[in-house]
Amino acid sequence: MAMNELPTQLTSVDVMRDAPVIPVIVLHDVKDAVPLARALVAGGIRMLEVTLRTREALECIEVISKEVPEAVAGAGTIRSAADAQASALAGARFGVSPGYTRSVGKACHDLGLPLLPGVATGSEIMQAQEDGFTELKFFPAVQAGGLAMLKAWQGPFGEVKFCPTGGVHGGNAHEFLALSNVACVGGSWIVPVDAIAAGDWPRIEALAREACQLKR
Repeated sequence: MAMNELPTQLTSVDVMRDAPVIPVIVLHDVKDAVPLARALVAGGIRMLEVTLRTREALECIEVISKEVPEAVAGAGTIRSAADAQASALAGARFGVSPGYTRSVGKACHDLGLPLLPGVATGSEIMQAQEDGFTELKFFPAVQAGGLAMLKAWQGPFGEVKFCPTGGVHGGNAHEFLALSNVACVGGSWIVPVDAIAAGDWPRIEALAREACQLKR
């Protein structure tokens, strides 16, 4: 699949608009990082959220950044300024957080690291907007109100674009993507744990191709 050239300095809009799905990746073995990234890129997905849920995550971001230049490695589960700094040093080009604090927002701003801050309430959206963020992660999407909540937010927060994550899967992603305030979704269904463990990269490439066919 042909891909547009990306700017050197990404924005959160670039991250959200590149493909319909941002994979939420949990890696326990550095040797899986490069073949996984290559499979996803071959399937048309290059914005890769590697979550900081494992000790190996930062090293995985580093090797993807160095060995798979077509991929854009990002760091998920950023919960502190220290997480943001470590992610940027490892080569992450964007960040995703499960919630939002001003210290995380400032750290990412100072580092030039585009951030998709996590929000689940109107107050959190207002705080993120006050700090200059208008592209946000809605998390945990299904558990926090899902489609109904996003529709309710279209009125008061019409200028905000969301990436719903949490409970989103291949069976309901199209419903979220049909909403005008949803730019993309985040999910782990295109990077199944069993496929990674088995090194079944063709399966992951096929899942990525399917995800890229989702309409938005």
